[in-house]
Amino acid sequence: MTVILERLTGAFALNCELFFLTLLFSLPLGLVVAFGSMSRCAPLRGVVKTFVWVIRGTPLMLQIIVIYLGPGLLGMTNPWPSGSSGRLVAAVVAFAINYACYFSEIYRGGIEDVPKGQTEAGQVLGMTRSQIFFKVTLLQVVKRILPPMGNEVITLVKDTSLANVIANKEIIMMAKEYSAKGLIWPLFSTAIFFLVFVGALTLLLDWAEKKMDYFRC
Repeated sequence: MTVILERLTGAFALNCELFFLTLLFSLPLGLVVAFGSMSRCAPLRGVVKTFVWVIRGTPLMLQIIVIYLGPGLLGMTNPWPSGSSGRLVAAVVAFAINYACYFSEIYRGGIEDVPKGQTEAGQVLGMTRSQIFFKVTLLQVVKRILPPMGNEVITLVKDTSLANVIANKEIIMMAKEYSAKGLIWPLFSTAIFFLVFVGALTLLLDWAEKKMDYFRC
């Protein structure tokens, strides 16, 4: 039993690695995509919005498969490293693109929800567009997007299990291997791993929301 728990813990480390790497890349990328979808350049805005529509309208599992296997099937040089590291890199790329598109819509909604009068007031005071964004808009955006962003972050924790579609040995794939041998308890143990992680994230997000209470929108 101890050996199995150690292997499950090691497998869950891959879920955690995928989770943190996805956030590291998708949060800033989502902001870039949001700016693209709000661009004054109509062709750029149309391309970005179409891309977001495609990503949000297709299953993440399919995107992982296409990103990992697509280059090889198209006769291109495989960009992924060999072995398990290549599968993890491909999964991170797929997750980062997918969640960046979801985050971009949250960013866009938060930015557009800030009253335009505050931007105009900043312009009257002689502030540049970057100064207005970082000193006036940003705090209000963070306050508005924190709850929906928190929901997406918690969803990401559970979505990391989809990485097993390209044979990443995350915790659910590991538990399924033991269930095939007649052991059922490893499957239930995975729920505890996820519940503990999500519980810790929920507490952290609640704390962050309370810290933002000083800023009344």
